[in-house]
Amino acid sequence: MGEQPQQEPLLEVEQCVTSIPEDHEATCWGCGLRLVFSSYSPVYKCGWCGAVTQGNQTSRKPDSVCFSHWRRFRDGFFVIVLVLFVLFVICGGVWAVYPVVFSISIFCGIFHCTVTALLSIFTIASYCLASFKSAGAPPGIRWGSYPMVGKNDLENYTFCTYCSKPKPPRAHHCRSCKTCVVDMDHHCPFIGNCVGASNHQAFVIFLISVVTSCSYAAIMTIYASYCIWPPLEFPNVSSYGQMGSTKVLMEIITSVASSAFFLSARGIILVYLAFASLSVNAGIAVLLCQQLSLIYEGNTYLSHISSPTDIHGERGLRNLVRFFGCPYPLSRLLLGYTNTGKSQNNSGSKLL
Repeated sequence: MGEQPQQEPLLEVEQCVTSIPEDHEATCWGCGLRLVFSSYSPVYKCGWCGAVTQGNQTSRKPDSVCFSHWRRFRDGFFVIVLVLFVLFVICGGVWAVYPVVFSISIFCGIFHCTVTALLSIFTIASYCLASFKSAGAPPGIRWGSYPMVGKNDLENYTFCTYCSKPKPPRAHHCRSCKTCVVDMDHHCPFIGNCVGASNHQAFVIFLISVVTSCSYAAIMTIYASYCIWPPLEFPNVSSYGQMGSTKVLMEIITSVASSAFFLSARGIILVYLAFASLSVNAGIAVLLCQQLSLIYEGNTYLSHISSPTDIHGERGLRNLVRFFGCPYPLSRLLLGYTNTGKSQNNSGSKLL
């Protein structure tokens, strides 16, 4: 009898069933697919549509009626103040300056009126564009269910808990305008509107026109004030050599202040316009420099505040050229100049 072959023992196969906690499961708001994670994360991104979801996001209640009325009243008040100031500078400046300018020559008077009209039209037009043009509403996009949402259709989109709609990258919700704004820079109460992708250029042009107009108004009002200022009297001029510098300065200030009491109504308006133009010019110039600096860095004010250390784009002069839409020959000249400077710096660093 032959020996029967020995039967090898059967290997026992362990069947492991892994249970997934509920905290590690979520539903993507963009496409509706169920997401499973190996560990809990408060913020996650869908692998299909690319939408970003926060684990604790819930729809927020709308603002109260009093809060909405307060913001609307605040914007209206600032808009009225700005419009009245612009009209006062234009009308008061023309009324107070034109007699002095026309007394020099007719050509100077016509030139002054032409420059004033051009600056006024340019400032008012840019203000209207920044104020009444839409700041940049997000484009309509399909979301909510898997068959309609394609691969990467909602890449880096987030969900706005105020609008209950998708919010594209670099977009923010404005509680005053009650809508999301693409590339939102800030909400400006002086124009009663947000500054975003659609009206950012008009807003910066408005700032440039205000700085230019206030500079021209300050120069003309200071010159006109100098021409119509009453004569100064210095009774102790013979003893100025024996006085200290502080006493001489006090004598000059006293003489100027005493002569100011004899100013006419035109002179008082000129002095006020000069100080107002210089003050407004200083504040708007700082804001304009900040805006140009952020545009140069390829950033917005809100993005800079939320993440000041992050680099949101490539910085350089090309951002300013693209922002203002410079003509092709000028943009080519500027970009060519910057590229030449960069190549020289790179060659210098290699030699070192």
